[in-house]
Amino acid sequence: MDQAERLRQIVQKQNNNSQSEPTMHTPHARIITVTSGKGGVGKSSFSINLALMFRKMGKRAIIFDADFGLANIEVMFGVIPKYTLADLMFKGKELGEIVTEGPDGVMFVSGGSGIARLVNLDKEQVKRLVGKLSELDSLADVVIVDTGAGISSSVLEFVAASPEVVLVATPEPTSITDSYALLKALRMFPGFEQDKTKIMLLGNKTNSPKDGVNMYEKLSTVVERFLQMKIEYVGSVPTDDNVVKAIMKQSPVTTAYPAAAASKAYKHIMENLTEGSDNAMAKEKRGIGNFFNNVLKHNNRF
Repeated sequence: MDQAERLRQIVQKQNNNSQSEPTMHTPHARIITVTSGKGGVGKSSFSINLALMFRKMGKRAIIFDADFGLANIEVMFGVIPKYTLADLMFKGKELGEIVTEGPDGVMFVSGGSGIARLVNLDKEQVKRLVGKLSELDSLADVVIVDTGAGISSSVLEFVAASPEVVLVATPEPTSITDSYALLKALRMFPGFEQDKTKIMLLGNKTNSPKDGVNMYEKLSTVVERFLQMKIEYVGSVPTDDNVVKAIMKQSPVTTAYPAAAASKAYKHIMENLTEGSDNAMAKEKRGIGNFFNNVLKHNNRF
């Protein structure tokens, strides 16, 4: 039995269960969107290691690669997906056929060119897409959305639709400046609801824990003063040669070097994310169906 057939059977089993047990409801997956103001800050590496940490906690994790320009997730996993979101949208493929299994049981969906083509969907296509993607709630406890970098509308649509956002930045001045630019663009983005979105800064490639805290304090002060927005701090990942070694091996650092300083930092970050998992605004926008409904609303599809 190939992987696609196995995933199709899982989805079908979940659908059959929901039909035979009408009082039971599929729990909505937790949605965490990972983004950055500029490329090269380690955003996709963070997404992958975050998914693996959830797996180690016994959670089912799926990464949705929403960066159609750079297929970072599949490159870093060393796994090429047979089908992408575009095949689900336009070629009649089912969800189980576009979900690809990566290392250690982490699954991922490649957005591919489908991300750029979301705006061209008609209402029937929107309805089908949301219905199909809602099946991810049956396959995952957590869906991590890895966006492109920068302030393009496709990035902002995913960020604005998410209940929880991790903004990845490094101590470099340009990274902090670009993070501010992203938050400013988000603040002005139509449909963005600040009171329903939890934004957390992640300091990456820091020289010390103090570096990350200093980054957060500087950015938070400016953002609160000029944008009237509040951001939280989720932690930092130190500069670690083992991260580069792991990338060269196409293996996440938390798997290749579990005792590395970066891997230990991920454990601390996971503790912070676990503590914040029950906040009210995250629950209100929970579920992949709700998430894509919100994405497509920002595209004026409804």
